Amino acid sequence: MFKKILIANRGEIACRVAATARRMGVKTVAVYSDADAHAKHVAACDEAVHIGASAPKDSYLRWQAIIDAAKATGAEAIHPGYGFLSENTHFAQACADAGLVFIGPLPASIQAMGLKAESKRLMAKAGVPLVPGYQGEDQGPALLQREADQIGYPVLIKASAGGGGKGMREVYKSADFAEALASCKREAINSFANDAVLIEKLVQRPRHIEIQIFGDAQGNCVYLFERDCSTQRRHQKVLEESPAPGLTPELRQKMGEAAVAAAKAVNYVGAGTVEFIVEQPGGYAHPEQMQFFFMEMNTRLQVEHPVTEAISGQDLVEWQLRVAAGEPLPCTQRDLHITGHAIEARICAETPDNDFLPATGQLAVYRKPPHVGFERAAFGGTGIHVRFDDGVREGDAISPFYDSMVAKLIVHGGTREEALARMATALAATHIVGLSTNLQFLRRLVTSHAFATAQLDTALIERERAVLFHQEPVGLPLAAAAAVAHTLLAERAQETNDPFSRRDGWQSHGAFTRRLALQFGDADAKAQLHYGHDGALQLTVGEGAQAVAGALEFERRPDGAIDLRFGAQREALMVYAHGGTLHVFAPQGATRIRMIDQLVQASAAQEEGGRLTAPMPGKVVSFAVKAGDKVSKGQALAVMEAMKMEHTIAAPRDGVVAELIYAPGDQVAEGDELLKLEAAA
Repeated sequence: MFKKILIANRGEIACRVAATARRMGVKTVAVYSDADAHAKHVAACDEAVHIGASAPKDSYLRWQAIIDAAKATGAEAIHPGYGFLSENTHFAQACADAGLVFIGPLPASIQAMGLKAESKRLMAKAGVPLVPGYQGEDQGPALLQREADQIGYPVLIKASAGGGGKGMREVYKSADFAEALASCKREAINSFANDAVLIEKLVQRPRHIEIQIFGDAQGNCVYLFERDCSTQRRHQKVLEESPAPGLTPELRQKMGEAAVAAAKAVNYVGAGTVEFIVEQPGGYAHPEQMQFFFMEMNTRLQVEHPVTEAISGQDLVEWQLRVAAGEPLPCTQRDLHITGHAIEARICAETPDNDFLPATGQLAVYRKPPHVGFERAAFGGTGIHVRFDDGVREGDAISPFYDSMVAKLIVHGGTREEALARMATALAATHIVGLSTNLQFLRRLVTSHAFATAQLDTALIERERAVLFHQEPVGLPLAAAAAVAHTLLAERAQETNDPFSRRDGWQSHGAFTRRLALQFGDADAKAQLHYGHDGALQLTVGEGAQAVAGALEFERRPDGAIDLRFGAQREALMVYAHGGTLHVFAPQGATRIRMIDQLVQASAAQEEGGRLTAPMPGKVVSFAVKAGDKVSKGQALAVMEAMKMEHTIAAPRDGVVAELIYAPGDQVAEGDELLKLEAAA
């Protein structure tokens, strides 16, 4: 076994690899960029080497600097994690040339599976089922258009060197193909420096089911069952689970054997994932009619590997280290069994209600549910109930330089229903304040009827928009009561023995009413807090026939929660103040409410005028308009790139473009004004 390895990655996967290495007695070396100088993964390793500036191209993608760091620190091997250089053939070969072990497959295997078109040709020879499509070398737009027309719409355009949902476009009619192709190629060249694409028939009602495989240098290969990754947004996974609901034992075995055949076709060594698209011609109620087709092979460890560890009881990183050191696989296929059910949720810094735009900011509050971490996980199947994998701490910043994922929450249960219940409870106990996240969206998703009943396909989120987006589970009355209770508790904490420091409205005679201005969502609201002479509080939220009134009582619990009673409601709430906003976490969900100064609010509303600002930090890719153009509400105005994804900026209203403030290629910060839009004459 190795004595020391270098981890050529960052964040939670670097921390996760370091934990297993530490348990095995293997020393670790971290690498870090300027932005990660104080990151959690740096502290998790025994040594750390600075490798460059914050942008990945200046640090984590500088493979020569990483190899130099490994040699300088005496590391014998390099673990690439996932992303960055994990599937880079040149890096894997450079490691070998430098006398270092690349903890992953051979360069030839990476190259064979790295290009989607070439890998599909190999799979056809190996007898693995393929989706009808075009994977040819001729990339002329006219030819691609003809091939798409011949395949029949809808079709899917995919970057041949792509991954992670980038460089993919669905096309439903011939007239839209050319524009979709140009956009796909532009994103592919920016993300992968290769704009070659392939075209496939778009499978209807598809499920994304992948098989975890593992090979060793002795020629052995096994599959550690499947993961269902169908629940996706923007072609990127949101929830993953194992085993796949509804999969028959016969189909599981066929898919597993096909995955092993795919791996053996390229002499695969190490951890890999063979991804299949699964068609459900008979719908969710007829799993026996499912058909599977090879999609691609990821020649690395996957983000969602913890669900496989939970149901198999195996530590896949330990397997990686042992196989890379020349040892045979620790198990045969006969030794592997499924125990219970596991689900993983990806907690990301993003805004689901705004097309999942990435968010940046500081983790001002970062509270996790009771859990085990990978550094303490026993990998004993049912021994792990809630696991939390992350690479950040409270106070850390989520920057625009890297992926938006904050953490992974993994739960295990004896059944899928038990795992779902544990996931819902764990998500409710996870509190993040300081930036927008998908936490509340995930809570709605795992409790939705479609997901709970396993009506799974890659369109689930889009199909269930009505129950997943723009929901307010808490409501103004409870949010206002929580805000008032939190404010009064804070005021009481500032009181002294001096009677003039009291801020509870006490008077020697009569009663007192305190008028409050609130902002909840996009609306203003009013409330009145009535102090009785006996100390009783009466709260009225709203005005007129819509007003809600009731007695208000509250107390702080030892765990920091507020035990709140408002009228007939009684709730245990957590409230955090940040940036003038109160963040309320209730059993039914979370919300934000603000106590505002009405004059300040009116002034801000007047200043907004005709501004159109960047919704996140990124780069301006292109403008679709010029000064003087008339535009309609919803019309595409500009394209931005952030966190390796393209985002279209649309007109919020009708108007005339007065000025373009930036040019394509310019970097912009969140809130920067991109262009001025004036009312049409």
